[in-house]
Amino acid sequence: QVQLVESGGGLVQAGGSLRLSCAASGRTISDIPSDYAMAWFRQDARKEREFVAAISWSGSSTYYKDSVKGRFTISRDNDQNTVYLHMSSLKPEDTAVYYCAADRRYSGYDTTTYRYWGQGTQVTVSS
Repeated sequence: QVQLVESGGGLVQAGGSLRLSCAASGRTISDIPSDYAMAWFRQDARKEREFVAAISWSGSSTYYKDSVKGRFTISRDNDQNTVYLHMSSLKPEDTAVYYCAADRRYSGYDTTTYRYWGQGTQVTVSS
C-alpha cells in the first residue's frame, strides 16, 4: 500500500507563500510510489473537492487548475518520493484543506478517483 503524509500547511496573509509537501511511503510489488502520478486537491466546507495540480513521475508532465496557474507550481523529488506544491500570491479563496493523492494512471489527472489519499493539511489565507 502507498501511504501519503502531507505537511506545510498553516496560516498566512493574502499575498504570502507556502510550500506543501507530500511524502509517499510503502512499497510492494504492486505499489511503487515512483510509478504513480501525484496530485493535489483541495476542499472547504462550501465546496466539493476540487483539482489543483498534478504531476506524472515519468515525463515530468504537469497539470493545473486554471485559477492557480502562474501562482502554484507542482514539483517532485523522486529520490525522496516526495511531491511539493509551491504556492505564492495566496488569496483568501485558496483557503481549504489540501489533500495529496496518488494513482497509477496516465490520463484523467484532474478527476477525484485517485486510489490513495493523504489526511490533508489546512491552508488558511487571511484577508
